[in-house]
Amino acid sequence: MNICFLGTHNSESKDVRPTCLLVDNVLALDAGGLVSSLTLDEQLEIKSFLITHHHYDHIKDIPMLGMTFYVNKAKMNLYSIPSVYEALDYLFKYPGKLYTNFLSHPTEDPTIRFTVIEPLKPFTINGYKILAVPMKHSVPSVGYQVTSPEGKSFFYTGDTGNGLQDCWQHISPELLIIEVTAADGFLKSAKETSHLTPELLKEELLSFRQIKGYLPQIITVHMFPQSAEAGLIESELTHVATALQTSIVPGREGMQITL
Repeated sequence: MNICFLGTHNSESKDVRPTCLLVDNVLALDAGGLVSSLTLDEQLEIKSFLITHHHYDHIKDIPMLGMTFYVNKAKMNLYSIPSVYEALDYLFKYPGKLYTNFLSHPTEDPTIRFTVIEPLKPFTINGYKILAVPMKHSVPSVGYQVTSPEGKSFFYTGDTGNGLQDCWQHISPELLIIEVTAADGFLKSAKETSHLTPELLKEELLSFRQIKGYLPQIITVHMFPQSAEAGLIESELTHVATALQTSIVPGREGMQITL
């Protein structure tokens, strides 16, 4: 199973994109950095989209993807929780019609096929076993454990705050892709907005190891990209990795991991 990190930050510029993963070219997790990372043909190759929550940086590419799929008479298979559908429905139905409503267009067979998922109830798409697990964020949100047909697995948290003991009970991944938004100087703000800093990550990894008896590979995403802040986050992550005697790798656009 190949995981390509199309976006690994919480902002967008010439060099960085919002957090977005692509598995084996056919399964996307979140949609904040898809259209600027892929050719039209590569976009159309995606069979299914898993969305963690409805914040803009995780859904912003869905309308443009909808247009590409519509023009090519293809279907977008989206999977997520009810609040994501509600947000997209609101966006497409906004007074003044911001964009074509691909949830209902064309009328006889809409381009976007949205499946509402139930957290903690496993399901299978395109041969991958999927488990959605509730996360600690400021809005309803789920992370996803993805297991390949060969039995390899990773867990992607999406955005989350601290207090993940319940989450760890349900997963056993080989790779943990977890958000770390800001440096420890913003710890109070991170707690208020339900995000993680390196120190909060350390607490969650200690909890994971206590509950599961091991630590998986760890890659962090959703970081602030500004150079000074990014450098501080990476320095603090190095201290956490040393303290836990494990490897913690900050994600980079274009990074690929094979499990």
